[in-house]
Amino acid sequence: MAKIESIIKSEIQRLAKREVHSVFRPLRREVWGMKLKLSGLLKSFNNLNRWAKEEAQQAESREIRLEASAEEVKASRLTPERVRGLRKKLGLSQRELGILTGVTIGAVASWEKGKFKPKGDNKAALVAIRKLRKQDVKKILLDKAGAKDKGKNVKKRKAKITKKRIARK
Repeated sequence: MAKIESIIKSEIQRLAKREVHSVFRPLRREVWGMKLKLSGLLKSFNNLNRWAKEEAQQAESREIRLEASAEEVKASRLTPERVRGLRKKLGLSQRELGILTGVTIGAVASWEKGKFKPKGDNKAALVAIRKLRKQDVKKILLDKAGAKDKGKNVKKRKAKITKKRIARK
């Protein structure tokens, strides 16, 4: 009897192993295929990540300049409507446009009213601004504002901050 039991037991084990192998073999292939896909995706991701970092570094290193060629400046027709339209399109105030071009608010207002026309460097600056995107213009404004803050006296700035804090309380 013990011999029959051991034969039946070994046969059950053999059949169970065979069944397990028949179920797991396709699963192994599927897992192997998924591992290959995953490694390919990881390589692609790493390449894209590296490319994105390089692009970000290049974007930071690219300095935005207000430059226009002499031909562009000469060919441009800056009417009061176009100056106002440019300012509105970029979402700038007259003050901000004045900061970008290096003139006063009054000069920008005079251009928009048609009293005066921008000439020379101011006209070149407007032509150059026309080529920029909103983001670039905002970045230039932040840079110019940062440059102005660096020149101010630190003690005066701290005094203003403490006065504002006191006023809030």
